[in-house]
Amino acid sequence: MMPKDEKQDFSHEGAADASQQMPHSHHDIPSAHKSDDKSPAQACSSCDTAAHGTEHLDACADEDATVAAAIAAGEKAAREDIKADFDKLKKEHDELSGQLEDLQDTLDAKSKEAAAANQKFMRLQADWNNYRRRTAQERLDEQARAAEKLVLSLLPVIDDMERAANHAASLDNKDDNFTQFLDGISQVHDKMLAILAKEGVEVIDPAGKAFDPLIHQAVGRQENKDVYADTVADVYQKGYRMGGKVIRNAMVTVTFGGPARPADTQDDATSSDGASEQA
Repeated sequence: MMPKDEKQDFSHEGAADASQQMPHSHHDIPSAHKSDDKSPAQACSSCDTAAHGTEHLDACADEDATVAAAIAAGEKAAREDIKADFDKLKKEHDELSGQLEDLQDTLDAKSKEAAAANQKFMRLQADWNNYRRRTAQERLDEQARAAEKLVLSLLPVIDDMERAANHAASLDNKDDNFTQFLDGISQVHDKMLAILAKEGVEVIDPAGKAFDPLIHQAVGRQENKDVYADTVADVYQKGYRMGGKVIRNAMVTVTFGGPARPADTQDDATSSDGASEQA
């Protein structure tokens, strides 16, 4: 048997071990007794009230209240921070939206200005092209009128040379000097006609052709039953055409008394108006 004192020592050690295993606060209580799930009194219900007293419960309640207040304050601060960030972002969003609307308005206005400027440019371009074509045509017409005026001023000279050559040929003069003089006039006449031909001048010499009032000018009538009626008998003055335009009608005499000209012959004669000879 063990001494009585040793038994008391074992009892003391067991009490010490039990004291060490007993929780001293709610933090040492298992998760089933957390303050998040139960009230302070319930959280500490496992505590030995006789061993710790009411002071321990009050301390636990104060600590839980402090934690709850801290959590509430943190949540409030977080909400305030989130609200402040939201208000800041909303303000920035509103400012950017306003700037975007202003930029869109500016873009629309500039687009309208660009469209108007483009239309104005297109009109000016069209006007400029029309002006260029018109002035170019006017210059061509002016050049044609100037050339026509020059040719018309030369035609009487050519007429005189032809009349002089025809008259000299009718004299039947055998003198060599006279013949050389007549040949010189003929050469000058031919050179002048060649120059005019390069400018598109055509001679209208309709002798023996059907009379065409559009290019011929009748100055007399001559009876002749051997040819078709309205045939050019004689040409008193040749006509001239320049660039497809008749610049001087041929002065002619027209036959009458003969048979009527057939339609097909009339067409052929009209198409061949005596302009085969070119200046």
